[in-house]
Amino acid sequence: MRAVIIGNGDIKNYAYIKSKLNAEDFIICADGGIRHAKKMGLKINIAIGDFDSYELDDELNSIVYPVRKDFIDGELAIDYAIEHGYDEIMMIGMTGTRLDHTLTNISLLTKHDNAYLIDDNNEIYILRNRLVFNGRKGKTLSVIPLFGSVSGLNSKGLDYPLNDTGLEFGTGLGNSNVIINDHAEITIGKGIAVVIINNGD
Repeated sequence: MRAVIIGNGDIKNYAYIKSKLNAEDFIICADGGIRHAKKMGLKINIAIGDFDSYELDDELNSIVYPVRKDFIDGELAIDYAIEHGYDEIMMIGMTGTRLDHTLTNISLLTKHDNAYLIDDNNEIYILRNRLVFNGRKGKTLSVIPLFGSVSGLNSKGLDYPLNDTGLEFGTGLGNSNVIINDHAEITIGKGIAVVIINNGD
């Protein structure tokens, strides 16, 4: 089962985001993510947060936390999904003008082996072992080391092939590759990286 966490970040193309959802998804709203869910006509299974960004509707199933707390609302939401055993987590509405929240939300992906983030222009994944992408031919793909340098990168279906490649942390060598086949994959030998597929023009 997949949990979808909706945050209070930017969503402009509601039709595109909604096309990524399934009827069986368990919808978790992190505070102001409620407004996005309502605009998309989604059934909210649970709302979590301190609700300083959205006035809580009494009809919603919710878990309310104090404003002064040690965790941001998105983290509380992903922890809830993990604790309830969801084997896939998709995060939306988690990027935007608050760069601190955007970076933190990307880092939260490391909490789960099958968590990823989608916004109007990007798909963001954590590469620990292997990632496979189908139907992304022509899209730009970047590999960015996380927590330090990475090594043993190998790929199939990319314009600039990775052949036991290493990437130093703090360089842009892994940016702006291109997926050239309907099926592409990347594996990593050592380290963790962020993989971003850009869906914009």
